[in-house]
Amino acid sequence: MSDLSQIVDSLENRISKLLHRSDLLRKSNMELQQELTALKQQKQEIMEDINGWKQKYETLKTANAMLGSDQYKRETKLKINALVRELDHCIAQMSE
Repeated sequence: MSDLSQIVDSLENRISKLLHRSDLLRKSNMELQQELTALKQQKQEIMEDINGWKQKYETLKTANAMLGSDQYKRETKLKINALVRELDHCIAQMSE
């Protein structure tokens, strides 16, 4: 009978330890989920900043080309030609 009591006590002890460990893991998981969410938010903000800087860079390249910089003249000419074609298309649609 005493052996059975010891076995039951041992099982209760193990179950208690497992429950405690489960709680710790659950709390750790929640903290990691919160950290992941915060990092995703931070990444999104950084990506938005990068896109903003890319747009500013492209605008600056175009402005430099228009000011006479030889480095970006071809790109600027292509962009202007594309804009002129788009305007012609709009005028043609309005004429119909």
